[in-house]
Amino acid sequence: MSRKYKFGDNSGAYFISFATVYWIDVFTREEYFGNIVESLDYCRKNKGMEIYGYCIMPSHVHLIFRSENKDPSGLIRDFKGFTSRKMIKSIENNPQESRKEWMLWMFERAGKKNSNVKFRQFWQQNNKPIEIWSLKVFEQKLNYIHNNPLDAGFVTDPVDWKYSSARNYSDNDQTILEIDIN
Repeated sequence: MSRKYKFGDNSGAYFISFATVYWIDVFTREEYFGNIVESLDYCRKNKGMEIYGYCIMPSHVHLIFRSENKDPSGLIRDFKGFTSRKMIKSIENNPQESRKEWMLWMFERAGKKNSNVKFRQFWQQNNKPIEIWSLKVFEQKLNYIHNNPLDAGFVTDPVDWKYSSARNYSDNDQTILEIDIN
């Protein structure tokens, strides 16, 4: 993990991004998105994760969150570890996955390059946490998160991306994950 990026204030809110190894577009199926949404919801309800913003893209996840237990690093470590195992199992067991062998091979290849990994690596190790120290920084990061699908050309309005908190901040009642402020 990069020494440049660390969680400083354990009680603070943070913007983080984490990506799949080699930026593989894994999140292309409802089941895979669902794994991340369910895991975030579990962390919110059982692990003290306060979620203020999120966006799940095909190869990466953006979050604005805070750890009620004052352990943001441990919370993200556990989240990534759990979702890594769950995602690989979902890919292995999905008979409809046309890229199964290739993705598993890529995860195994990444795992071989990392002495901390026993077999397959799903997520890149770095999170690049940025502390949210003002309302201006919060708004900037939230806008960045919500505009990510728009900038990628997936939607013409951020509210149209199903896997984003943009819906939570609008009048849209079709949200997929409860957040802690809106």
